[in-house]
Amino acid sequence: MKLQGKVALITGAGTGVGRAAMILFAQEGATVVGCSRTQSNGDETMRLVRAAGGQGAFHAADVGNAADCQRIVNSTVSQFGRLDILVNNASVGYSYSGSMDAIMDTPEADWDDVIRINLKSVYLMCKLAIPEMRKAGGGAIVNVASIGGIRGMLDAHAYSAAKGGVVNLTRSLAITYGPENIRTNCLAPGGIDTPMIAPRMGDINALLADAATATMISPLGRVGTPEEMAKAIFYLASPDASYTNGAILVVDGGHTAA
Repeated sequence: MKLQGKVALITGAGTGVGRAAMILFAQEGATVVGCSRTQSNGDETMRLVRAAGGQGAFHAADVGNAADCQRIVNSTVSQFGRLDILVNNASVGYSYSGSMDAIMDTPEADWDDVIRINLKSVYLMCKLAIPEMRKAGGGAIVNVASIGGIRGMLDAHAYSAAKGGVVNLTRSLAITYGPENIRTNCLAPGGIDTPMIAPRMGDINALLADAATATMISPLGRVGTPEEMAKAIFYLASPDASYTNGAILVVDGGHTAA
């Protein structure tokens, strides 16, 4: 119960890593508020949170939209009285297939949407959450980037640019607001079995099945799970990471070490 009495707001919480984080944070005592663009996914997330003994709320929202972000933060503070933890997990990638093409074939609209959802959302949510954390005497922000934010990715130009922005925004926030007891850290996952990479799982499984190419994904020979990423997020948000600020925690099964 390391988060007892804390209120945590998690974006992209309808499926995958965000849903796993909602459940784990609730098990650790936090009141959890989630959001994603699909209400039915959120309803299932909250069912699982309650089954785990947790409480909270869920909002259908587009966190690339300033008005939606304001509504979520206002509702969180109005309903639960405070905001202690922000997890910026909302992300798109292969669902915008055009953004994963050669840059000359990347539609401008796809580029704009990937940057808006993956990077602008982090700016918007931090802009609104930090004043509430100040009122609470401090807080923790965890931004979920990607190993694509610390190294290049073949053709994934918009995604890599957005995630690289998240990495450096994390560092800037850490040195600016650390003196106010607001810690900001970043998780950089590798390949994780989530709906976002589902369109590529056939290719990934083929690589994993071949010993000569398996390390292209992970020396551990598999992709990660949402639950493994949730545990890493939980560490960065928890009191266990009280002296961790501005860190980029890579959790990729050894992919970037190969």
